[in-house]
Amino acid sequence: MTAPLAPAPERKGWLDRLKAGLRKTGSSIATVFTGTQIDDALYEELEEALLMADTGVKATTHLLTDLKRRVKDSKTTDPAAVKGLLADALADLLRPLEKALVIGEHTPTVIMVAGVNGAGKTTSIGKLTKHLAGEGAAVLLAAADTFRAAAREQLGVWADRNTVEIVSQEGGDPAAVSFDAVTAGKARGKDVVLVDTAGRLPTQLHLMEELKKIRRVVTKADATAPHEVLLVIDGNTGQNALAQVRAFDDALQLTGLIVTKLDGTAKGGVLAAIAQERPVPVYFIGVGEKLEDLETFNAREFAQALLS
Repeated sequence: MTAPLAPAPERKGWLDRLKAGLRKTGSSIATVFTGTQIDDALYEELEEALLMADTGVKATTHLLTDLKRRVKDSKTTDPAAVKGLLADALADLLRPLEKALVIGEHTPTVIMVAGVNGAGKTTSIGKLTKHLAGEGAAVLLAAADTFRAAAREQLGVWADRNTVEIVSQEGGDPAAVSFDAVTAGKARGKDVVLVDTAGRLPTQLHLMEELKKIRRVVTKADATAPHEVLLVIDGNTGQNALAQVRAFDDALQLTGLIVTKLDGTAKGGVLAAIAQERPVPVYFIGVGEKLEDLETFNAREFAQALLS
């Protein structure tokens, strides 16, 4: 059997940052395995630690059942070894979330990006633009977050940094801007059109209707679009992030997630809750503010970083 390839130096540096970002959760779970025996008390402590990490009741129950089966099958008696088995169980639970963002099946590939204010949506679009441009894709940005003047300016800054074109109009109708951008993307032979929609709370029903309208109008500009509908969620918001995934998925039929701010106070366990209850693929996760701080999601890496 060949040994697994070591990650590239950049990836390793990024993994170290991810581990640091998830340290708070990791250390609270790790203390559970410092005892001398595997007993009911250990599982009770672990249940509490997982719930505190925003894993949610369903995913916690699933993980504990799976873990007990693995402990029994492997005849493990060492609590420290149980941590490795938990990492395996978590990686298996998260694996359905692993999926690559594919560009090129449609020209342009139209990607709609939604998210509540403060989740890091516009910043994530900037990072995603850098990622796509780095792979040789010609990107056009659509500033359809017309309610927030600052959002247009912010997206303009990202466009300049990434040297890509942007379609924007002051105070315009978000759906109209989106339509113009998709039409322009087709005419200019762009590979990707990224549509920045207005930040909103899923409880603001009139704004959710506006998002549905953008989706409908994009389809008028290109019958096959949108090809991807992404939601940006803040890794610090815990179970609230799961509620956002549910609400936006119901309204827009999400194809993928970008999870931001997995540094500092992020608990990280919410990805397990999403995998258990609403398994929308996680295309990227972010651990900082820099352009390169967006990386593809790998279930095994994430499980190991969380429990390291």
